[in-house]
Amino acid sequence: MSGSGLALRNRPVPDLCPNATDLNMKLALVGATGLVGTELLKVLAERQFPLTELLPVASEKSVGQLISFQGQAYPVLSMDAAIAARPDIAIFSAGGSVSKEHAPRFAAVGTTIIDNSSAWRMDPGKKLVVPEINGHLLTADDKIIANPNCSTIQLVLALSELHKRYRVQRIVVSTYQSVTGTGKKAVDQLLQERAGLPVPNPAYPHPIDLNVLPHIDVFEPNGYTREEMKMVNETRKIMGDDSIRLTATCVRVPTIGGHSEAVNVEFAEEFNLAEVRDLLAQTPGVEVVDDPTQNRYPMPIHSHGRDAVLVGRLRRDETQPRTLNLWIVADNLRKGAATNAVQIAELYLKA
Repeated sequence: MSGSGLALRNRPVPDLCPNATDLNMKLALVGATGLVGTELLKVLAERQFPLTELLPVASEKSVGQLISFQGQAYPVLSMDAAIAARPDIAIFSAGGSVSKEHAPRFAAVGTTIIDNSSAWRMDPGKKLVVPEINGHLLTADDKIIANPNCSTIQLVLALSELHKRYRVQRIVVSTYQSVTGTGKKAVDQLLQERAGLPVPNPAYPHPIDLNVLPHIDVFEPNGYTREEMKMVNETRKIMGDDSIRLTATCVRVPTIGGHSEAVNVEFAEEFNLAEVRDLLAQTPGVEVVDDPTQNRYPMPIHSHGRDAVLVGRLRRDETQPRTLNLWIVADNLRKGAATNAVQIAELYLKA
C-alpha cells in the first residue's frame, strides 16, 4: 500500500442487509461469555441482525452454560460442536491464539470469520475493515476478515475525512485506555482495589486504582509496546497510505467504559478550522462535542454504551504550521469491538 489514500470512500453503513428476512443465517459467537462477547449479544439484538440460529462458543469449562439472547436460552457449545454445525458467520472475540488455531477450521467448512483479535490484522491476504472507511472493499470471497484494534478504530474514523481533504502526514497520539480493554479480570482488579480488598490474581503488574500504567500489551525490542505498534501499522493499512508517520504512547487508566486519545495531526495542506468542524460533523459515526465555554468536550462517561466516536477540543497547534490538536473518545467495547464487527457482518451479507 502506498500513496495519499485519497481513494478512500466514506459510505454510510446500513443497519440491515437487503432482503434480510430471506436469509437462513446461522451465527457462531466465539468468546460469548467475555466482556466483548456480552456486548456483541447486545449489539446483535439492537441492530436486529438477521440471524436464525445463535451458536455461543466458549472455553470447555463454560460448555453447557446458558446464554440469554432475545428472550431465549442458548447452551454454550464447544469449538468442535460449533464447527460441526457449519455456521454461516463466526465472530471471534477470544484472543489471538484461539483465532489462529480455530478460524481456519471454521473457514474450511465454509464459514466466514470476523476476528476481533490481532491474529490476522497485518496479514497481507486479509482485509482490515472499518466499514465507514473501507467497507466497500469486502467481497463474498473474503473468508477471514480482521476487526481493527479499538484504539485504532476511533482514531482512523475521526481522521478519515480530514485525510481525504488535507492529507495526513504525521500523527502523535497519547491514549488513555479503559480497563475494560484488558477484560473482566482487569475490571475486577480495579473494583477490588477501590473497595480495599486483596487482589490474589491481578491483571496488571502494578495497582490500577488511583494510578496510570504506561504499559499496554508486551514491550517490543524497539521500546514501544505491541499496542503502540498496532496503532502505527493498522492506521496505515486501513487508510491505505504507508507514508503516514505515527508515533504513540498507550496508557491504561482506571476508567470503565471508554478509551480517550489526545491527538496531534500534521497535514500536507493548510486547513480551515471551521471546515474541519464541518467535515467531522459530516463523518458517519462521528459526533462533534466541542464547546469549551460550556465545559462541553468528550469524556468516557459520555461514550459508555454508545456507538458514536466523540471528537472535541479542536484547536490549532500554535508551534508549527498545518497541525491540529483534537481529543477523541469512544466506547472500546462498542465501536471499538462489538459494533464494528457486527457492521462488518452486515456489509458482508450485502456483498
